[in-house]
Amino acid sequence: MKNSICINAGQIFTPTVVLQDSCVVVNDAGRIEFVGPRAKAPTDAAQTIQADDLRLSPGLVDIHVHGGYGIGFGIGDKWEADLEKYSNWVIKSGVTDFLCTLSAGTHKELCEMMETYVSYLEKGTPGAKAIGIHLEGPYLNPERKGAFNPAWLRTPSVAEAHDFLRIGGKWLKQMTMAPELPNAVEVAAEFRKAGVTVALGHSNTDYDTARAALMGDFTHVTHTYNAQTGLNHRAPGVVGAVLSSDEITGELIADGIHVDVGAMRVLLRALGTQRVVLITDAIPGAGLPDGVYSSIGQTITVKDGRATLANGTLAGSSAVLNDCVRNAHVLAGASVQDAIRMATLNPAKVIHMQDELGVIATGRKADMILMDEDFNVRMSMADGKVIYSDL
Repeated sequence: MKNSICINAGQIFTPTVVLQDSCVVVNDAGRIEFVGPRAKAPTDAAQTIQADDLRLSPGLVDIHVHGGYGIGFGIGDKWEADLEKYSNWVIKSGVTDFLCTLSAGTHKELCEMMETYVSYLEKGTPGAKAIGIHLEGPYLNPERKGAFNPAWLRTPSVAEAHDFLRIGGKWLKQMTMAPELPNAVEVAAEFRKAGVTVALGHSNTDYDTARAALMGDFTHVTHTYNAQTGLNHRAPGVVGAVLSSDEITGELIADGIHVDVGAMRVLLRALGTQRVVLITDAIPGAGLPDGVYSSIGQTITVKDGRATLANGTLAGSSAVLNDCVRNAHVLAGASVQDAIRMATLNPAKVIHMQDELGVIATGRKADMILMDEDFNVRMSMADGKVIYSDL
């Protein structure tokens, strides 16, 4: 095989199983040709990467991110160049696939933004792959707006939803909404019918309404604990509905700032590591020194890694996803295998792409990374090509 690559790793996290002293062979088409014991591997690979002291895992998948490295999706006037720059930067932190989380001030602006980003997605990106769009808003409860500009929020509309679905097509993967808003249930049904994952988020609703939504067309929860009603023994709120659910998946910003370690552990215990999804919710300040940045219609200050509005409200994160994986293991107590799963297979399942992403298996796309024991990324491969290496 002319351009094939054999990776010999100390451990391979598929992530459903952990293989010792095994290898993965990637063929010329950028697909995984073989996974298993080295003694049984094809011997005609053109290149061998020897990584006996490293862990091989699927590439990380970030389904909720607003930008990073000084770049914000839909901000400024160099959207395409910025997306390419972000793609080349974020792959160094192990992210091989991500959704562009988009927001805008008006329906017209958001539709135009979506249309433009769809054209970029169709062209492809040079590093990590932009695999779709996540709309966070405009159907959020102003009482739980978080860092969003309240002028950007409005009541759900079936007509608007049809515009989003028409423009986004196959690229629209996730929609975050507050279920208590007028028309929210009807609008959620439209999105789910079209195959879009509907996420409950930025909600001020009670336990019963949240539970009904999560038993209906809302199958996912945006940044669990944050910007939603908390758990009280007499008013369980959104968090109570999440923790008592049987099937839904819930995002977790495991940056050590947004959610206390004890609450992280509670979420993992209640949902299990097969239903928790690690995200960054990162803003343009991620990967850069402390400073002032713009995102979701607001001015955000990052100081000591904490991103806030002027009034102290948390405004996204400055995290990178491999650090969140590390925190899930070191702080929240997840096993290495489960911490990796929460940033690979789990997010891929949320957006119905588990047949392509998040798993090391024969025939799958070769999006993989090598990490050391401290979760530092040493190599990233996308579509079978080594994009970043520090070996």
